[in-house]
Amino acid sequence: MSSKIPCSHCHIEFDPSVMIKEGDLNFCCNGCQGVYHLLQDKGLESFYEKSKNSLLAPPLQNYADSSTFDSPSFYDKFVKVNSDGFSEVSLIIKGIHCSACVWLNEKALSKMDGVIEANINFTNNKATIVWADDVVKLSKIIDMIRAIGYDAFAYDAMTQEEYVNKERKAYYLKMAVAIFASMNIMWIAVAQYAGYFSGITQDVKTMLNIAEWILSTPVLFYSGWVFFRGAYYGLKAKTVNMDLLVATGALLTYIYSIYITIMQHGEAYFDSVSMIITFVLIGKFLEVLSKKNAADTLDMITKNIPSEVRVVRDGLITECKLDDVQAGDIVVVSSGEKVLLDGEIVKGSGSFDESSLTGESNPVYKEIGMSVISGTTSIDADVHFRATKDFKHSTLSNIVSLLESAINKKPKIQQMANRLSEYFSSVILFLALVTFLGWWLWPNSFETSFMVAVSVIIIACPCALALATPVATLVGLSISASRGILFKEAAGLETMATVDTLVLDKTGTITIGKPEVIKEHIYGEFDKNLLYSMVRSSKHPISKGVAEYIKEQNRNIGEIVFDEYTQIPAKGIEAKYNNMTILGGNLKFINEHGVDVDLAVDETAFYFVIDSKLAAVYELKDKIKDGIEELISNMHKKGIEVVLLSGDHGNITKSIASEVGIKNFLYEQTPQDKAEYIKTIHKNGKKVVMVGDGVNDILALASADIAIAMGSGSDIAVEVGDVVLLDDSLRSLNDAFKISQTTFSLIKQNLLISLVYNAVTIPLAMAGYIIPLFAAISMSLSSLLVVGNSLRIRYKWRNR
Repeated sequence: MSSKIPCSHCHIEFDPSVMIKEGDLNFCCNGCQGVYHLLQDKGLESFYEKSKNSLLAPPLQNYADSSTFDSPSFYDKFVKVNSDGFSEVSLIIKGIHCSACVWLNEKALSKMDGVIEANINFTNNKATIVWADDVVKLSKIIDMIRAIGYDAFAYDAMTQEEYVNKERKAYYLKMAVAIFASMNIMWIAVAQYAGYFSGITQDVKTMLNIAEWILSTPVLFYSGWVFFRGAYYGLKAKTVNMDLLVATGALLTYIYSIYITIMQHGEAYFDSVSMIITFVLIGKFLEVLSKKNAADTLDMITKNIPSEVRVVRDGLITECKLDDVQAGDIVVVSSGEKVLLDGEIVKGSGSFDESSLTGESNPVYKEIGMSVISGTTSIDADVHFRATKDFKHSTLSNIVSLLESAINKKPKIQQMANRLSEYFSSVILFLALVTFLGWWLWPNSFETSFMVAVSVIIIACPCALALATPVATLVGLSISASRGILFKEAAGLETMATVDTLVLDKTGTITIGKPEVIKEHIYGEFDKNLLYSMVRSSKHPISKGVAEYIKEQNRNIGEIVFDEYTQIPAKGIEAKYNNMTILGGNLKFINEHGVDVDLAVDETAFYFVIDSKLAAVYELKDKIKDGIEELISNMHKKGIEVVLLSGDHGNITKSIASEVGIKNFLYEQTPQDKAEYIKTIHKNGKKVVMVGDGVNDILALASADIAIAMGSGSDIAVEVGDVVLLDDSLRSLNDAFKISQTTFSLIKQNLLISLVYNAVTIPLAMAGYIIPLFAAISMSLSSLLVVGNSLRIRYKWRNR
């Protein structure tokens, strides 16, 4: 038997006999051959180096007429004209499998005369194309996409939703037909089975067989068409899959039953045909439902980035395209604006919110000579800074690139199951053929050998194997959802059950994210109305924490109108009232005003001073969420290592880690640091669950095997997450681990049931001890055992 060789374009392996040979090149079809030479002619041959580890779909040969893309109705609905007068459209590129496909399409389109811009988002295959309509028509752009082996259609959210719903309805209809027919066939089968033992005339039996024949036909050829189609494409690619086994077993049983009905002797098994298709179709549909739609994560990150910034040129402030800003240009940022480029402040000062990058919840004060980072936001600063990098090399752009790379490297746990199915199906077909030949040679009876071979295929029909995973995971998903735990894909349950490392963010994950007063130091009598009025007017989280504490202690407290009130960014507040000078803020701010403090504190502190005399000090701490002790204890019992990664300062991180019992922790971690840490432990063979809630966690979330986001976290974190905890509870996180572990245990039990069942029954069927009647019953019984075992998780969690 000759070994398979890969196609020089799509890399899929085929038998040498079907290949088109061209010197040292081998092509599986004319389409691949044409695309290969087109890429060579366009100078895009480096595509194959980029895609050497990926399998591509061979290009389609027949497409709809591309001229429809030039119609006025299409332009009215999907094409818009931008501010520069160029046409712009969003398309979905069909056939993209990897970043190399993105590169190829972008390069091929960019080389076309008249195409201004072509950007493709790999996470959802959405392409944004800008072109000069008077130079090149959209139909020609579509033709180029098709010429290199892909296809395109207009992106429309409503159309996409309609397409998904249409496909889902088609599945529902197939299942409805299969279930309806199977239920009616089973009623007839009851009479058949009863007659088998108590006696039944042949005329009545034939009438019942004809009724089953009529009912089973739409089940096989309408509901079961998906298996025939899958078997066809599998055979075309020289592979044996589960679809082939299902289609073969059902079709042979159907043909045999027709023979029995026409000849009017023996037992027909139309009920087995219907049950085979119905059971496996349900399993297939459950798998379809469990697939996760690609999240438009990168679009979410970039959608709020302005296309223009203000720069200083020739002494004047002018608008400039973001991509046109070069290192050395002076950029202007005002209060409330986002910093889009990395640079160094040359004029002005103020506070910046860096929580999206560093996880630091407190604003950071910056002045001349200090650096600013792209992706941060000015709170109250009006500054000029000198750009040190262009946008393509900025921190923000780097985060987008790293996130895309991390998302594209998600684990594919289904590959092993697919290989097992292929081997299983091949072995069963081989055993059925051996059985047929063996019985045919020995008793010299075609009917006997055919019946025994069919029994082998039916009894080994992979219903139980197909249902082992989807039924258990569906039950696990429903239990999770009822407890506020949203798994975006069923495979997440299996993966989560096998991890050995849990990485936790601090703020918003372990802690609530709102600092609270834990100690109050009073150094003399003072009017607390002054303190409350001062902190009540500030939006700083520390001030809010003090204000809430004062209000709780004094319900009837009132607010005072100050004669003067000034907030100093990243330092504190200065106010005047009835000739008194009142200060409130951090230690550095108080020291700058000549006030010495000998109180040592380990936590964040707010100092209150009246006329240069310290009146009070408030120590604040972010409150730890309930359920952390139970979570850490469960992780230790399961042998799962817990790691704390925080962007906060060392003292606070160390204090939190010590309090909750986490020995392994890192502080002052940037988003890139967190992602690199996860990549490092991945290299050591670890499987990682990452839990976070903010934009600063998205790289780490995307790099982990399972990403868990808090429901109240940023939209981007929620989109990146494989699991969302809707109630933000650590108890839900603990439950997620327990449910996944229980589900995975049931999956293994289901697989064991299926394997033991096949190991016992297949030899018996080959030996001729099991006729198709009992093969169908035992096959159904194995499926029911798997389903029943899967439902045990519901009873286990009912009273929790």
